[in-house]
Amino acid sequence: MKFTFLGTGTSQGTPVIACQCPVCKSNDQRDKRLRAAALIEHNGITIAIDAGPDFRQQMLTANVRSLEAILITHEHRDHIAGLDEVRAYNWVHQKPMDIWAEQRVQESIKKEFHYIFEENKYPGAPEITLNNIDSFPLEICGIKIIPIRVYHNKIPIYGFRICDLTYITDASFIAEEEKEKIVGTKYLIVNALRRQKHMSHYCLQEAVKLISEISPRRGYITHVSHQMGLYADILKDLPDNICLAYDGLSFEVDTNR
Repeated sequence: MKFTFLGTGTSQGTPVIACQCPVCKSNDQRDKRLRAAALIEHNGITIAIDAGPDFRQQMLTANVRSLEAILITHEHRDHIAGLDEVRAYNWVHQKPMDIWAEQRVQESIKKEFHYIFEENKYPGAPEITLNNIDSFPLEICGIKIIPIRVYHNKIPIYGFRICDLTYITDASFIAEEEKEKIVGTKYLIVNALRRQKHMSHYCLQEAVKLISEISPRRGYITHVSHQMGLYADILKDLPDNICLAYDGLSFEVDTNR
């Protein structure tokens, strides 16, 4: 299974519009971050995690010509704003796009993209099928996925475990019983907004602590803001088994358990 970071930034991305900080002005490509999203490729099946404002650019950059489904972690715009772009895949595959989300998130999608669900739709409007995350584990195109309940401040959202990989973004709290679902993960991806504590995201110290607690083979930090600092500087402060992720980074996951 191949995993790719399509975007590793926060809701504003990096560089932030009009910002003149050293990170936003950096020439290091690893400091340039689109909104957080990821891609899973396994046995000819491709599944995206989230579809934010940069979805079109991310699909073109990663040359994703076939996409079977999109998993949505939660309803904030930096995770759903690009859903209109599935029109291209509707045309290529001649079928609706399968979107997997919990019921609350589905209602937000219906409100945000009301024109998709109208009885007399405008020609060319996207075609999507909403699927409810209500079984544990899920099975999408033969790929088993375990939803993991985490909290984004007080908002319940989902992370996902696929084989020996766990992807968690926008979290600030995970209950002990949900951490049990992560135990044994070889590749753990966790959000960290900045070095300083934040009310709705892990800070760097909290993310490193969680990764150390789970003790995967490799840990990755994503959903990083320009407040974190320069990539090269942060990397020096991380343990050897933890990497600060960047857009386009990909790796293989052994699915033979």
